[in-house]
Amino acid sequence: MANLNIDSVKARTFDAIVIGSGISGGWAAKELTGNGLKTLVLERGRDVKHVKDYPTTNKYPWEFDHHGQLPAEVLEANPIVGRCYAFGEDSAHFFVKDNEHPYVQQKPFDWIRGYQVGGKSLLWARQTQRWSDFDFEGPARDSFAVDWPIRYKDIAPWYSYVEKFAGIAGNKDGIAELPDGEFLPGYPLNDVETYFSNHVKSKYQNRHVISGRCAHLSKPNPIHFEQGRAQCQNRTLCQRGCPFGGYFSSNASTIPWAEKSGNMTLRPFSVVESIIYDEQKGKATGVRIVDSQTKQTIEYYARIIFVNAAALNTNLLLLNSKSNRFPNGFGNDSGVLGKYVAFHNYSAHINAEYDGLKEWTVDGRSPTGGYIPRFRNVYKQETNFLRGYAAGFSGYRYQQHKYDGVGAGLKEGLVKGELSPWYVNSHMMGETIPKESNFVSLDAQKKDDWGMPLLNISVDYDDNDEKMKKDYIEQMTEMFTSAGFKNIQPSTNHQAPGLDIHEMGGARMGNDPKTSILNKWNQVHACNNVFVTDGACMTSTSCQNPSLTYMAITARAADYAVSELKKGNV
Repeated sequence: MANLNIDSVKARTFDAIVIGSGISGGWAAKELTGNGLKTLVLERGRDVKHVKDYPTTNKYPWEFDHHGQLPAEVLEANPIVGRCYAFGEDSAHFFVKDNEHPYVQQKPFDWIRGYQVGGKSLLWARQTQRWSDFDFEGPARDSFAVDWPIRYKDIAPWYSYVEKFAGIAGNKDGIAELPDGEFLPGYPLNDVETYFSNHVKSKYQNRHVISGRCAHLSKPNPIHFEQGRAQCQNRTLCQRGCPFGGYFSSNASTIPWAEKSGNMTLRPFSVVESIIYDEQKGKATGVRIVDSQTKQTIEYYARIIFVNAAALNTNLLLLNSKSNRFPNGFGNDSGVLGKYVAFHNYSAHINAEYDGLKEWTVDGRSPTGGYIPRFRNVYKQETNFLRGYAAGFSGYRYQQHKYDGVGAGLKEGLVKGELSPWYVNSHMMGETIPKESNFVSLDAQKKDDWGMPLLNISVDYDDNDEKMKKDYIEQMTEMFTSAGFKNIQPSTNHQAPGLDIHEMGGARMGNDPKTSILNKWNQVHACNNVFVTDGACMTSTSCQNPSLTYMAITARAADYAVSELKKGNV
């Protein structure tokens, strides 16, 4: 019996464990297995194999029961996820439904999740921008949050590293606040977008309208073919999963690459309940999971652990990992675990029309549009709010058909149509300030079907967000007016935080163990063989889409972890 027990433990022991298989977890798996570590990847949801498990990817509209729309009863049953732009009949199977994994909203928060191998990397908007030192130095300049323990020079080589492998389309724009990267050819702006870009360049200093940088293979390199991926077909059906691997996802790229190494063991249906801490060794020795199908509790062991469960679930796991050493959550000597959660403010928009360029229209589809990098409070504090915002920008025309008449007249109106004016629109992407009052915690009474405490979420906007939103409307209205756009219609809404799907923080990086959870290598200050490299690690949010930074941070931390492991330091 003793030998059987030894054999059982041996079968459940690995060099490394990665918790989560989304954008950051996939990169952790790729890097650790590529360095020869036998790695267990734990995913709470089902397995999703590239191409094989994309059931709607090649369907025509008429092949859907409701032509792509969701029935009213489905939307009524899912008021939270139903607000997500990508939640439709062709993609609903990749989203967590509201009643399947409940949580507690102390304040309104739309928590959008994807529990499957690949996580939300199957669903993300694929926009990728580097941070600059203006972003990493933000907290040090205005003393909100704590100083980042890294700067752009620390992560720049890792941006390059992940960009080359993932495939990022973009242009060399030469903008200090938005560093250039290792780009595939960028997607061109259409005529009205180009017109606005040229106008802004001529009229405004330090304001730019560029082609949005995106994780699409506009022109694949050999490394992408080696992954089994092909050129993006510009179908813009990305939320279904791409059979060409034309956009970056864990499913099409990092997970198969890790599997190819022969060093990865992937275990889906594994809800990680806690990290196991050995009081005598002063280290984590493994994790305890609940099999989501059998409800069986199983322990797995490893020398290093990467936590990549996605920002809020990572907070939940760390808070639930209690021991005599960590009575308030894993690594929580500072007491800041679960606090200083932030997000991106998407609650302002502006639309208008343009009567010019009537000789041109658009042909085909593009996976990206225009992007306006942050231009407020970059070189100096110039407004009554802290930090700044970026913005999307796009323009389009469409055929306006006539539906009146009968017979031949009706047919002619339906077939011919007339081109509409150019419509232009923009949406705000504002940085929110991490605050102690924005936090997550464990519910004291309520638990889910696997015995895990429900997550309490108490996150909200503040006065800084309102001032920033007002400035965005004022600045964009002025820019639209000067460009000759007409019928300008700014709008703001009261969408709850979370619908941006960019929640960050709670286990932030920092130089001081008294005010942060992680060091500059993403190690838990109080336990150096546990690394956190998903959105939970973020000290501040900047206003760029965060996924590229998660990838770079993860690759950097994994490289360090392997080096320290070989030296016997972890």
